[in-house]
Amino acid sequence: LIAVAFFGIPASIIGSGFEDIISRRKDEMMEIKQRSAALDVLEEEDQREEEEHAFVAHDEDASLSSCLYNFLHAQTGFWSVFFEYYTLALAVASALAYMLDTMKSKDSNSTLPAFFGQLETVSAIVFTAEYGFKVYSIVENPMYGGKGDFMGRLAYMKNFSSLVDLVSFLPFWIGYSPTLDGLLTGAIRFVFSSAPSLGSITQCFRLLRLLKFERYTKAFTTFDDIIRENIDVLAVTGFTATIMWIFFSSVLYFTERDNPDAETASYYSTVPRSMWVTLLNLSGESPLSNYSTAGKVVTAMIGLVASGLFGIPIGVLGGGFEELADEEEEGEVEDEDESDDQYEGADDDKCKPFEKSCYQFVNGVGSKAAGIFGLVTYTLIVASVALGIVQTCAGYESFMQEVDAMIVVFFSVEYMLRLIGAPADATFATNASLGGLKARFRFMCSLFSLIDLLAIVPFFYANAFPGSWIDRNDEYLRMLRLFRLLKLEKYFPSLTLIDDVFRLKKQKLIKTIFAAGTLWIFFASLLFLAESEDTSNGIDPVPLYGCSAYDDGANVRKKRFFLGIGQGKKKLASNEMDCTMSDRFTNFFDSFVYTGIHLTGDYPLIEYNTLGRIINFFIVVAAVGVVSIPAGLIASGFSELVEGRVARKKSLCKTTAKRGNAGDDWYELRLAELQGQDPPKSRFGPTCDDLQYVVHNFLNGDSGASLAFRWIMTTVTCGNVLVVVMESIPEVARYLDREIPFDVIGTFEMSSVAFFTVEYVLRLFSAPKNVQALFSSWTYATTFFGLVDLISILPWFVYMYLRAFGHVVSGSEIADVFSVLRVFRVLQIEGLWGVAFSKLDNVFRASKEVLKATALMAMIVWVGCAALFYIFEQNNPNFRECDPTVPLFGTENTPGCYDFASTAECNEFYPGMCSQTAFSDLPSTLFLVAVFLQGEWGLTDFTWPGRLVCMFLCVAGIGLYAIPIGCLFDNFGAVIGMGNEEEEDEEDEDDSEKEKMD
Repeated sequence: LIAVAFFGIPASIIGSGFEDIISRRKDEMMEIKQRSAALDVLEEEDQREEEEHAFVAHDEDASLSSCLYNFLHAQTGFWSVFFEYYTLALAVASALAYMLDTMKSKDSNSTLPAFFGQLETVSAIVFTAEYGFKVYSIVENPMYGGKGDFMGRLAYMKNFSSLVDLVSFLPFWIGYSPTLDGLLTGAIRFVFSSAPSLGSITQCFRLLRLLKFERYTKAFTTFDDIIRENIDVLAVTGFTATIMWIFFSSVLYFTERDNPDAETASYYSTVPRSMWVTLLNLSGESPLSNYSTAGKVVTAMIGLVASGLFGIPIGVLGGGFEELADEEEEGEVEDEDESDDQYEGADDDKCKPFEKSCYQFVNGVGSKAAGIFGLVTYTLIVASVALGIVQTCAGYESFMQEVDAMIVVFFSVEYMLRLIGAPADATFATNASLGGLKARFRFMCSLFSLIDLLAIVPFFYANAFPGSWIDRNDEYLRMLRLFRLLKLEKYFPSLTLIDDVFRLKKQKLIKTIFAAGTLWIFFASLLFLAESEDTSNGIDPVPLYGCSAYDDGANVRKKRFFLGIGQGKKKLASNEMDCTMSDRFTNFFDSFVYTGIHLTGDYPLIEYNTLGRIINFFIVVAAVGVVSIPAGLIASGFSELVEGRVARKKSLCKTTAKRGNAGDDWYELRLAELQGQDPPKSRFGPTCDDLQYVVHNFLNGDSGASLAFRWIMTTVTCGNVLVVVMESIPEVARYLDREIPFDVIGTFEMSSVAFFTVEYVLRLFSAPKNVQALFSSWTYATTFFGLVDLISILPWFVYMYLRAFGHVVSGSEIADVFSVLRVFRVLQIEGLWGVAFSKLDNVFRASKEVLKATALMAMIVWVGCAALFYIFEQNNPNFRECDPTVPLFGTENTPGCYDFASTAECNEFYPGMCSQTAFSDLPSTLFLVAVFLQGEWGLTDFTWPGRLVCMFLCVAGIGLYAIPIGCLFDNFGAVIGMGNEEEEDEEDEDDSEKEKMD
């Protein structure tokens, strides 16, 4: 939840620093180009296209050419606009037909394939005629006709929009020729043995017809501008990234080609094969983990440093796309919440006093009792959600049922009070003509009322009617209690800001969603073509997808089967074969899910053939950066709105407090006041003062002795950490016990503690002369550095005390705990050379206001998606395991492991022999979803409802969940001094505004 944000800072600093240097060079060259007016070329194509559509042909003779031009290019009449919409609809229909056509079965008698074929023929004829008439009539435009008929048409045919029109029909006619199809298919399969036929490839090109919408979004035409505008950065960083890719691929080839793990060795058997996994490593992924010691060192270097540099070209494409999108006019959002008063009541003459009292009480205003009631409501919401989570665990279904019942009763009373007080709520009583009944009816139809009812009514109904459908499905209905988290939205608005975000970023979202969606669809179709016939790369059994293992009594084999409908029955086919990647990529929609996961930057699947790896190369280096932009826009828009509200509230606060840095509290403010002041005199006299000065200068000064002391401290600290690490290796521990005649580790530990103790006492003694301790020994002892110094020695004294009185035996688990605590001494290095962890509290204070809203939203996304995954995946056979004595497939009288609709039914027949390896309860599901929300997909073989949740997380959930992490990341940089230039600019603006006001 937290550490990921801070762990990524070093690599990001290296990457951003490299990019800043190149960007400065680019800016210098841009200034030179501007002086020579060379930037006009960037706008030439856009201007030409605008002029093309703006020009209207005026021909007195009304020739065929001018009529066609006005009909197809200028679109001057109703029927021309209708034809444009018709072609767009035809493009969408042919794309959908291709997607659905991938789901057909070879032995299917459905008439849909014939219909899809007829639709494709009609589409090809229409697009062919449209293209021909467009090329023929374009010379009516002087911009092209002035070049001559032939050259003008040739110039038009090279435009992006014209190329889109060409590829919308040309592949169809190429595949229409059996001779040409056979020749080209043979040539393709000569290079890629498992490549699809040319006919399948040409069908995939139907999806390019979606680019006809480019005329309205101008999304992909910006890529040319991005590449030309950032050519310097791309050239330098692309070359650097390529060198690193080849270098680390070669190094890992030498370190891993003889790896004892067969799977790891197979991916590094040659340098070209090594480049595939190394590419993923450099993009931030580590799909393999069984490396040799040298390989672990190399991959660690990749993760810490190289991935930041390798990601610059990818970021340039995504960032450049977003910068050009910024030039579009953004929507203006008027914040409706201008008042600091969260609860605006209706006028007194519109409601009764009792109604108003109920309204104020449930909203926590008007009295101390109301405030306590609000606090109890918050607490019970969290308790209710926690109970709902725990009760999904096996054996805890009835855990604290009495408390659960009391919570339901409390929320029932709260609901009744809200219902009674509805006429006093301005949201429901908007005018005097509305009576109390109408206001209450409007309240009952509101979102928060429905949330309350869904959490309350099933409980009473199940208890009133035991054995009813609701009582039998209480396990699922219990999940409705999790919706109570949404009740916190009343107090911490978060999800209600999403509508404002979409209006704020409307123009940019339209453009980027089109680009991201088109890339997603296109790469999904390419991966489907590459992997649908990949029967060489084996995978684990996926029974839900029609491929699983069965035990024939001698060997565990794998068999393909078809899922039947009802009672979990399965009809086995006669052909036996291994489970391969083709079982995952059976149709376009299967590929769409896995491609979405890859476009988040994650690669849980790496068993691709050569063609699939080439496609994934382009996904990594180009598509990931672009596809992530919509989610980033939503996240940044949300942050902007929340921070805007926080800034407005701060501006309304009349305070004369001195402004400090981000996250400053009493310590930083007091430290600023003491800067330049002389330390107080010691009450023990001048001799003590002199001695304190000497010790302070020795510990914190810049003399040679001080520097030597700090280096000795650093060496001893690192030695302690190294000892803890080495002591955990059994071979090292046995060697020390066997070869060393005395306790070397104990001696080193005792010496270290003596050294650290003396240092701690000296710092306490000299603190009255140290401004960083606020001239106080107590302040030093109770703040970060003093506590770290104390923790470095206190566990050893506690351990020796317990050992002396026989409470702890050397070598026991408790002794190991005290031994491992030595690793925290590494924090002492911070006090010697810099600050990092001591600023974490400042980071959280600087992020506090934004975290209030964003953390709630992240929690709702997390818990809500976890509940859905739990409901949809708890009986997924892809995650089911059975005892070896249980057959995977049974007979009519003896069912097998996968013949049951649920794991519970399997356990009823085979007690204790069936288990679900994932999503078995909500706590474990919360862990998995937390991993998913970091963009890491350890599991991918979901049911279709689970896939829909997966795609939601890929599209928006990960971006929304990342907002609090990004806020911590940004404020960490602000607290330690990154981004000072922006802060100085803001301060200058504030000062200028104050001068104007004065």
